[in-house]
Amino acid sequence: MARELTKEKLLELYRLLVLAREYELLLSDVSKQGKLPGWIHSALGQEAAGVAAGACLERDDYLVPAHRTRPSQIAKGMDLKLLTAEIYGKVTGLSKGRGGEMHICDPGCRILGSGGIVGQVVPIALGIAYAIKYRGGKEVVLCDFGEGATNTGVFHESMNMAALWRLPLIFFCENNQYAEFTRVDHHISVKDVATRASAYGIPGTIVDGNHVTATYQAVAEAMDRARAGDGPTFIEAVTYRWSGHFEGDPAKYRSPEEVEEWKKRDAIPRFRDELVHKGILNDDLVREIEASVKRQIEEAVRFAEQSPLPTMAQTLTDVYA
Repeated sequence: MARELTKEKLLELYRLLVLAREYELLLSDVSKQGKLPGWIHSALGQEAAGVAAGACLERDDYLVPAHRTRPSQIAKGMDLKLLTAEIYGKVTGLSKGRGGEMHICDPGCRILGSGGIVGQVVPIALGIAYAIKYRGGKEVVLCDFGEGATNTGVFHESMNMAALWRLPLIFFCENNQYAEFTRVDHHISVKDVATRASAYGIPGTIVDGNHVTATYQAVAEAMDRARAGDGPTFIEAVTYRWSGHFEGDPAKYRSPEEVEEWKKRDAIPRFRDELVHKGILNDDLVREIEASVKRQIEEAVRFAEQSPLPTMAQTLTDVYA
């Protein structure tokens, strides 16, 4: 059953979408300026999928994100100041500056598990979902990953266990067409990644990942199913990353024409036009939202830039081997 989207919720989705886009543009810019200590894996172009998924989750639900999933983390409620400080490598960051952009963790927001190993978030999400069912909880876990992760053995093991035990887990695959430098039809044997769900007897849904409300409704339906005790769902959100695998990647493995074709499907003008047509959004409100987003990002950057780097003593705490 479709979830009712109020005017307030639609405006919040639009604001989050603009925030995610402007934040990715900011990170791309400061990375090119050499202001960051590590790499940036940009989510430019695929923000709508993550925003829809993260915004659909309730406060007590869990998000287990792979890298390149900042939009879902921001939409779930992650503090932009603390996230930015972490990416800048500052001691005020979410992991005291030691995790960087690929190892984001925010237990208070119930965002856990992000890391640099392809597919490693999936068994973490499985474990959390098992714990929820074991103690009789009603929370849902959404695992946000790319299509490349579905080629790993641990992904299939986790799908099998989640289906067998009917765990409250949503496998949310952002299919952005490339796993690092390899096009999807060069590394996956099926046309639609979602068909892999049929091997485990669970629903496999394909949705336009550049359509915010369609993706939101697909996640909402999967959440209702999980909370009712009916087990996991696999969602393939079809989208595209405009940038290379990392900032600085020349992306010669694809044509400029391909990128431009996908840019025509940009979620922001599409969603804006939809809301304008419904009488929910107008030019003044668009400018107000854009100004608010700009202030929020500027405050986050200022906080990060003014925060100290960790000392050697701080760097060597909480490290386990």
